[in-house]
Amino acid sequence: MLNEVADQDVLTESFLSLGRMDHITMVMAMHPAYLSCFLRTQHALLEMDGPLPHHWRHYIAVMAAARHHCSYLVQQHSAGFLDAGGEESWLSGLQQAPTKLRSLQTLNKLLAHRPWLITQRHVQELVCPGAEPRWSLAELIHAVILMAHAHSLCSFGWGCGLNPEPDHIGGYTFELPSPSHFPRRPHSPHGLTHEEARHESGEGAMEVEVLMQRMVELQQQQEEECTQEEMVTRFERERSESIPTTVVREAPPDLVLRLVEEPEFRYEDFAPKGEQSPPTMRAQDYSWEDHGFSLVNRLLPDMGQLLDEKFQVVSNLTYHRMAMHEGVDTRTLRKALWNYIHCLYGIRYDDYDYGSVNVLLERSLKVFVKTMACHPEQTTARVYHAFWRHFRHSEKVHANLIVMEARLQAALLYTLRAITHYMR
Repeated sequence: MLNEVADQDVLTESFLSLGRMDHITMVMAMHPAYLSCFLRTQHALLEMDGPLPHHWRHYIAVMAAARHHCSYLVQQHSAGFLDAGGEESWLSGLQQAPTKLRSLQTLNKLLAHRPWLITQRHVQELVCPGAEPRWSLAELIHAVILMAHAHSLCSFGWGCGLNPEPDHIGGYTFELPSPSHFPRRPHSPHGLTHEEARHESGEGAMEVEVLMQRMVELQQQQEEECTQEEMVTRFERERSESIPTTVVREAPPDLVLRLVEEPEFRYEDFAPKGEQSPPTMRAQDYSWEDHGFSLVNRLLPDMGQLLDEKFQVVSNLTYHRMAMHEGVDTRTLRKALWNYIHCLYGIRYDDYDYGSVNVLLERSLKVFVKTMACHPEQTTARVYHAFWRHFRHSEKVHANLIVMEARLQAALLYTLRAITHYMR
């Protein structure tokens, strides 16, 4: 897959930096251009000079990953925390950590589940003179980016179904399967008869053709104008659409639960039907390009540039193919995915027609995207396999990257806006 020397260099650099090739890296390696800037950003957050001690950085990532019951990242950063000189007792429960770290819990849960509720007051409680303990703005922005980074990476890990590392709990264990574990139809994919499999394959191919046709039609309709009122109506319709995602999973392991405060605090729709919703964030009023980028660069030098590069790479990443088709312009589909996630988070672009989202994202894809972006711990293999049935796994990973970065940017925007308001 990785034929070019530059792509191999990325993996070599990752191996030398981490001392291993972890599963996140191996999956992201399907998209080497993205992996390269992801690794640079993560290295800067965790290893380079900055306002936070190195063991604190890993502990903050542990706290963040625990919100989404992601034992993969909890174990990974717990090991990083101990390697950086952290006290093992901190991992036995939040009450063992310093008060200053525990004071991040409110911001952590809001960032993870309902970032639109973050206000200037939450920032003020942590950084204003007299706050005990007090965070500097540089420390706070570093912690916020670490938490948002870990939350979004949980989405990627759950969305791709990453297995535990060999040294993790549950990693690479071998058990002889019981007779009940053997498939009933060993020669049929997914337990389907030959006729059922052929029918499903035909349906999947038809879905690709329909999506291709819709993309072409939308590109041809770009010149048609809608009134601003109609654009707002389409956004509200998309935002309030009911997409059921609740799945009952087994309880997370103790190593995760003991690091979560208020585990009952979960994601709720930005605009539940029949309830008063928070004000929509208009991208024209506060955006990454015009506001967030410069604020991050001012408080944490070079981090704004690294994040911006990552956002740009994932937004423009394309191989000009879709399923079995080559030479395809996928801009409208990529933009629909990004804007749908921001729509779920209450962010609206005045110049975007949200009718395109409903045209390009069929329901099973919306279920996957919303589950992965809003409560990734509920993602299942069934949800993953239900959408884009004729697409390559690398294309689904590409979609996961878009979801991950769009979610990251949305969470950051709400927090950065609150910090901007505090600084005025």
